[in-house]
Amino acid sequence: MADDKPRVLITGASGLIGGLTWRNLGHKYELSGLNRRAVPEIPTTQADISDFDAILPAFKGIDMVVHMANYTSDAYSWDKHLEIGIIGTRNVYEASRLSGVKRVVLGSTGDTTTGYEMDYPYGELAAGDYDKVQKPWRMLTHTDPTRPKSVYGACKVFCEALGHFYSDRYDMSVLCIRLGAVLAENRPRLKRHYPGWLEQQDCVDMIDRCLSAPESLKWDVFNAISDNKYRWRDISHAEEVLGWKPRGHADDYDVDDPGGWHQVLDGEQKLGREIGHRPL
Repeated sequence: MADDKPRVLITGASGLIGGLTWRNLGHKYELSGLNRRAVPEIPTTQADISDFDAILPAFKGIDMVVHMANYTSDAYSWDKHLEIGIIGTRNVYEASRLSGVKRVVLGSTGDTTTGYEMDYPYGELAAGDYDKVQKPWRMLTHTDPTRPKSVYGACKVFCEALGHFYSDRYDMSVLCIRLGAVLAENRPRLKRHYPGWLEQQDCVDMIDRCLSAPESLKWDVFNAISDNKYRWRDISHAEEVLGWKPRGHADDYDVDDPGGWHQVLDGEQKLGREIGHRPL
């Protein structure tokens, strides 16, 4: 019966990942949306997450929240990421707290750590300079210090930390998914995508496993990347805690793209080291 299903609110339900969630998980959860635009397929509250009073009614009776609403048009717009990323996420946490929501699944990002691409060998892997990389390379885990390379990534670091605060202070479960590159074509388009691509069903499975994890799991961070040959973020923690085993492989696909450092360095950014340099 539908009434037996956990009630899950999806913010950003009209986006790619929000849409994947309600299209694939409606058989397990009673889904609703919080979105600026209507989503006809599910009950939707139309509001901007930066408007606390407008969004609060959407949380009534909700068991869990999948928070995917975000601003993605400009990774360096402080004003937009402050409004939607930081204030909007605080509003989601606070509305969840006031409404008795048990868990928030935060759509975070691998961009919380892409600053490591300024170091060897992670930049080389992102640029497609595979011949300059010595195997094996050290995998970065969810416990390595965050190192964002954009305002967007820095704001997500804050959102993770704020979630930890809400979990500790209010005994609310907050699980953070550092999402890889989920693409509409469901395949990598650039060499840049090879390390961090996330296949769509792998993404859905990760969200599902976070929603269905034991209530005793109050806080955690999971790297969500498919099992790509050139990935440099470790995914074993998600398997150990959630049983998540991605099936996608970016290297199964050929791309008509030579790669290059222009896909790694932004604007006037300088590398500040020799390409292929192996530290002593």
